[in-house]
Amino acid sequence: MTTIQETSTPREAGRPPGHWRRMRIWAGAHAVDDFYQGLVPAAVPYFVLERDFGYVQASGLALAATLGSALPQVPIGLLADRFRLRWMSPLGVGLAGIGAGLSGLVPSYPLVFALLLMAGVGIAMFHPPAGRDARRAAGGSATAMSYFAAGGSVGFFVAPALVTPALGNLGMGATALFAPPAVLMGFVLLRHHNRTSDTEVKKVRRQGEDRPGRFAALTAVEIVRSTVSTGLNTFISLYWIRHLEASSGLGGLALTLELGGGVAGTLLGGRLADRIGMVRTVRIGNAAMLPALWLMLICDDKYVALPLALLVGLISNIPFAVLVKLGQDYLPSRPGTAAGVTLGLAMSAGGLAMPLLGVIATHHGPRGALAVLATVPVLATLLSAFLREPVQDEPVPAEDTPLTAP
Repeated sequence: MTTIQETSTPREAGRPPGHWRRMRIWAGAHAVDDFYQGLVPAAVPYFVLERDFGYVQASGLALAATLGSALPQVPIGLLADRFRLRWMSPLGVGLAGIGAGLSGLVPSYPLVFALLLMAGVGIAMFHPPAGRDARRAAGGSATAMSYFAAGGSVGFFVAPALVTPALGNLGMGATALFAPPAVLMGFVLLRHHNRTSDTEVKKVRRQGEDRPGRFAALTAVEIVRSTVSTGLNTFISLYWIRHLEASSGLGGLALTLELGGGVAGTLLGGRLADRIGMVRTVRIGNAAMLPALWLMLICDDKYVALPLALLVGLISNIPFAVLVKLGQDYLPSRPGTAAGVTLGLAMSAGGLAMPLLGVIATHHGPRGALAVLATVPVLATLLSAFLREPVQDEPVPAEDTPLTAP
């Protein structure tokens, strides 16, 4: 028995748990949760084509999900910082899936709006407590935190790849097929929470000085960036269909490529931040958005422009995970609140501009809306000049080993 321990223990000691092993539960849950955010822009063209909704009504559907996910984020974050609330993130995932899944079954616009609003509330219930616990698991690594953030990007990426052919072949009622994964992930996440001891949660609470001024500047950057992101997700498919005269399938492919690039950009941003610094990574990503967006709009070939959609998604998401971690470093005593703002409120606030972009699209087409969005990264670049690298306080311990069941 002694010999076995001596031969196995050094191997385990020499191979510390990797970022993925620590983050896989949170990355998976984030992917399922944000799948339902990705479902909305993927379904919008079909609401326009099959239900005869106008551009303003289509933008209103994005607004419904935005209002539900944005408004409750701060109070939920404050609650998550004060109480454990084991049930909140599992219930949030379930509500997100049920609301989005039923949206294609109801006949009237007000009911669709209400269900997408409910889905947004579910998303709001997930992000603050999940972001708090993911930070604890990440330990302080931007690369590890990028896995959690990339999980959400994967959900966005997978959504149009699955939703577009389902709605195209089966009609709007096919949204119901996507509700069960949310319920299943809710049970998985609840089981994971039940295996986590309260003493461990208290032990890893980080102490440090909050810097609300810097956090406010970061929030402003996030809001500007989310305007670009939400606008792209809403109008890029319609841009391919209406301006480039592509099929709805090719329009869905353009959205899928843009969101797929976002996954790669999120992971790339985490690695860059660990090497060159978080603030520098944010500034590079914001500045590079401007030429990437205009390069896509200049190209009038519906096939040649597809790789440019991928490039736009990659570049525009480089700062994503970095801003989430940077926000929690600016508010080390309130990681749930910080996550609620960076992953929820600020990211969703961009949807408030969608009705205005819908009016622009009504008069100038989807290309007109995207041309307006292509000027917005200038503001994000200017605002990022106010960000500073956080002072490193007491480190956050990583969740290296499974926590014992009660």
